[in-house]
Amino acid sequence: MPATRTTGHFTFADWKEHAVSPEDTVPRLAHAAVTNTFSGGIEAAGTTCEYSIAYVTGKAGTFTGMELLTGRIDGREGAFVLEERGRFDDEGTVHCTFEVVAGSGTGELTGLRGSGTFTARHGEASVAYDFAYELG
Repeated sequence: MPATRTTGHFTFADWKEHAVSPEDTVPRLAHAAVTNTFSGGIEAAGTTCEYSIAYVTGKAGTFTGMELLTGRIDGREGAFVLEERGRFDDEGTVHCTFEVVAGSGTGELTGLRGSGTFTARHGEASVAYDFAYELG
């Protein structure tokens, strides 16, 4: 069975970042606790997301994170976890790929597999995502 592709948007409901290493040095490390709201093919309000961030300049770097989403994918209810990896540049553009953590799907999303991408630009209120998935 071929993967189903779905799209939509998410918005940042909350972003709390704190330094893990001295803030006036590079490279430096930070941690961010983020809450997002997804609409479109994925519907999930108030997600839980944790990022580890490595700044290689004052504004550019990379990140990894885990995000717990509880809601629906194309009408099917359940929860699942996304593993996210990305990079960001000095202009504030973020490029991210994400993948469903194997075995994390619950309810009607049990057996969920999939991956996707998003590109966010500094100042945008809403970020478009693209997600391809399979159930079973």
